[in-house]
Amino acid sequence: MIDRSLIVFFTASYPSVEKTVEFMLTSAEAGADVIELGVPFSDPVADGKTIQESYVRALRNFRVEQVFEIARGFRKECEKPLVIMSYYNPIYRRGVKGFVEKAYESGADALLVVDLPYDEAEELVETCNDVGMKNVFLAAPNTSEERLRAIDELSAFIYLVSTYGVTGERREISPLAFEALKRVKNVCKKPVAVGFGVSRADHVRQLIEAGADGVVVGSAFIRIINEKGGNAVEDIRELTLNLKSGVS
Repeated sequence: MIDRSLIVFFTASYPSVEKTVEFMLTSAEAGADVIELGVPFSDPVADGKTIQESYVRALRNFRVEQVFEIARGFRKECEKPLVIMSYYNPIYRRGVKGFVEKAYESGADALLVVDLPYDEAEELVETCNDVGMKNVFLAAPNTSEERLRAIDELSAFIYLVSTYGVTGERREISPLAFEALKRVKNVCKKPVAVGFGVSRADHVRQLIEAGADGVVVGSAFIRIINEKGGNAVEDIRELTLNLKSGVS
């Protein structure tokens, strides 16, 4: 699913269903290799203030069904991989089977549940396997080798959190990220994407050169949408092109 890939995150229905689809397609056309679509949630414990703000605004008029509508709109125009990122509560409330089946039917390729560790995800994994949906699990810099091997078995790719803390733009990539990346690459056979704090082309370049198979950028895009709303299309295109230059 990933190979020297730029993975770009957008919040579903922010500022609207139609604009989210437009933003996703714009980024994909400008060079994003994978799109990650976030399900707004009221208690996003892994996210910093930028993405939290987008969730608060999106939730004013949000229904989970809109995630599937966005996925369908994107899939009509683009074949690039689509990962739905969610906290577990929206999935649990709708019903695991119903959510996974609807997501897959709508065109999603993989599901990342931020607050569901692999050893508590048996129902989710089995359901995804039944319909053909891939799973992506998180790993942290201090994840044990035993857990890394288990995650490696279950994940389409490993999403490595670059540091301790939450999402958000940072000036530099922590040395901890490079140490963790080296360790995870030595343990895992699946590709590894690095996220949290990645926001500039030089960050992308450094991580790809260090062996990352992909990088995830979210807050830098959401900040633009927070500032410009539906008028963010050209800025999204420019940022994608700039970040993509770090992969080349």
